[in-house]
Amino acid sequence: MSRSPSVDVQAFINEHPFGGFQWLIFAMCFVIVLLDGFDTAAIGFIAPSLITEWNISRPALAPVLSAALFGLAFGALLAGPLSDRLGRRVLLIASVVIFGVACLASAFSGDLTHLTILRFITGLGLGAAMPNAVTIMSEFCPDRRRATLINLMFCGFPLGAAFGGFLAAWMIPAFGWRSVLMLGGATPLLLAVLLLIALPESVRYRVAHAHSVDKIRATLSRIGRSAANAASFVMTEQAHAVPGKSGIRLVLSREYIVGSVMLWLTYFMGLVIFYASINWMPILLKEAGLSAHRATLISALFPLGGVGAVLCGVLMDRFNPNRIIAACYALTAVTVYCIGHAVGNISLLIVVVFAAGVLMNTAQSSMPALAAAFYPTQGRGTGVAWMLGIGRFGGIAGSFLVAELTRQHFTFEGIFAVVAVPGVVACIALLIKQAVQPRSASVKVNDIGTVSH
Repeated sequence: MSRSPSVDVQAFINEHPFGGFQWLIFAMCFVIVLLDGFDTAAIGFIAPSLITEWNISRPALAPVLSAALFGLAFGALLAGPLSDRLGRRVLLIASVVIFGVACLASAFSGDLTHLTILRFITGLGLGAAMPNAVTIMSEFCPDRRRATLINLMFCGFPLGAAFGGFLAAWMIPAFGWRSVLMLGGATPLLLAVLLLIALPESVRYRVAHAHSVDKIRATLSRIGRSAANAASFVMTEQAHAVPGKSGIRLVLSREYIVGSVMLWLTYFMGLVIFYASINWMPILLKEAGLSAHRATLISALFPLGGVGAVLCGVLMDRFNPNRIIAACYALTAVTVYCIGHAVGNISLLIVVVFAAGVLMNTAQSSMPALAAAFYPTQGRGTGVAWMLGIGRFGGIAGSFLVAELTRQHFTFEGIFAVVAVPGVVACIALLIKQAVQPRSASVKVNDIGTVSH
């Protein structure tokens, strides 16, 4: 059978409808991100039960609240370069298994030390899973819908965190706090089986690393049958390529270093706000006079607001994404500040917490799409993973920040005034990135991207 000339992989994806095969990849990645949100936030929702059952102080919770975040950071930093070298699929499946087993084991912890260790291991798996899910989804998306689809996928994180809150409010009184961790561990193990069966390797990764043309043809044929007639495949990059550099060398190259640092700073500051709020809001609201049940339900509204990222993704595909997300962070600072002044009015508190969650999680959920579009394929896995990994230290800082503020006897209003400041910093960082971002150029990467018989 005669073969057609070389097929440009991204042009092929752009020309075909986003079909069932890509929706299956989306669904699997969405569930991974949802479980990431559930398992990451679970510790905050069970924290009041830990204080009661183990008779520990609030500051003593800081290590266990931040243990998974340390693991998330190191898992992402290690997994990014490995995914650019070894592939997205194998690391994604392995990471899901790791965080599933560790979360399930943490349900049987007998003391704070054991729980802290297992939460760190859970974090390693979570940290590796998130960037690989973002990267592999990005590389199967058409250019015109990439930000929308990645933001929609990333909505799984705040939805998972919010779902965890509502489930915790029901499960903990009925079955105890350990049941939340059991659920968070068993579900990923079931998902790993599906991933082994159905998840493909990124076709852009295969082209960039000169994999077998038959494997690339087989994958692309599930998007469009015409790929079966291709004699070879090439790849064009919209992001500015740096000759001879890939992985961390590309991310830290002269062309990308300022933008990379601004992405890291932005994500860091966003997670200061997110984890300071999600880990401590149930405790702070309870101490402000709300019942434990009501404090948990209101706190769960904060991550639920992440569904606004879908609209933001649509805007990012049409307008300047840096400025859109910067505006979301600026408004986040305003609404987080207002939480501190609304605790005396339950109705107003509900509205403000939800509004802050919409803005905060919309901005934060949009960052992976921004990073994925910023880097070329040779550095995309590392670029996305390092932003997520370094940014996770912001979650650690947020957890310890509130612990220290309570130790210093800050008022409820004072705590949220301090937590609002990182939103302003994140806004400024994205405006700086916009000012120095390399110009996009469509570059054909025949030297590494051509695969033929």
